[in-house]
Amino acid sequence: MRKIFSIFVISALMIIISACGTNTKDSNENTGAAPSEELTIKHQLDETKVKKNPEKVIVFDFGSLDTLDKLGIEPIALPKTNIPKYLAKYEDEKYENVGSLKEPDFEKIHSLKPDLIIISGRQMELYDEFKAIAPTIFLGVDTEKYMESFESNARTIGNIFDKEDEVNKELSAIEESIKTLNEKASSLDGKSLVVLANEGKVSAYGPKSRFGIIHDVFGFAPVDDSIEVSTHGQSINFEYIVEKNPDYLFVVDRGAAVDGKSSAKQIVENDMVKKSNAYKNGKIIYLDPDYWYLSGGGLESVSSMVKEVESALE
Repeated sequence: MRKIFSIFVISALMIIISACGTNTKDSNENTGAAPSEELTIKHQLDETKVKKNPEKVIVFDFGSLDTLDKLGIEPIALPKTNIPKYLAKYEDEKYENVGSLKEPDFEKIHSLKPDLIIISGRQMELYDEFKAIAPTIFLGVDTEKYMESFESNARTIGNIFDKEDEVNKELSAIEESIKTLNEKASSLDGKSLVVLANEGKVSAYGPKSRFGIIHDVFGFAPVDDSIEVSTHGQSINFEYIVEKNPDYLFVVDRGAAVDGKSSAKQIVENDMVKKSNAYKNGKIIYLDPDYWYLSGGGLESVSSMVKEVESALE
């Protein structure tokens, strides 16, 4: 009898254990629970392991914010100074403020326990401080290979958030619009100059520079091939503009982007510049500083940049 009872107890325990295992399996299947997939993202500063579909994202690059917005992905926090007007919805209180583009609030960032932080050039020197808090990736645009860099950044975001198809669709549309623009611009006889207006001064940008996409990608011939490549551009005077006499003069107004005060037209359209072909032919084009100065390199901003420059040909 004792032997029979022992066999009965062991059999009963095996049935219970088996049932528990089945219930756990069924529970996992019903909830869709699965181990989080991890990606290794290679970027300019490092190789970073990032969880697939991170829920708590902090973004310090407005170009990446632009792309996230286009794809319907919401960050939990961002720096709330100089947010581009077309992204003004992120001024809402439901998005945490984590300082400014150049002065991050690391204490606040740490308290939010993010899964991913996205930075670009303005925060490059602070990379080690960011990555000590959470996985951090650099998605700044390389102006020497603008389109390759921009497309790589967009695809990185698409890969992280399972939005590859949406990204490819957007990129295809942008590539097609650029092809059309380039064909028109490359056939022009006239030459162009890009300047940044800032507090009464102007600086010039040529190929391979911050705004060099107008020459390198869109196809507008530069009025000067020897412009110094610098983040802040080559300082010039208005005599330079008259001497080079561009047929197309593209102007980025820094004051409008940073201070909300536009003064570029008053600065640029002086008596000297009025002697240029660009002024005489109505080809001084004031570019939207939100796209060009604050959030370049996003799916929406690059598309809008193409449209703005194309308007110069109308």
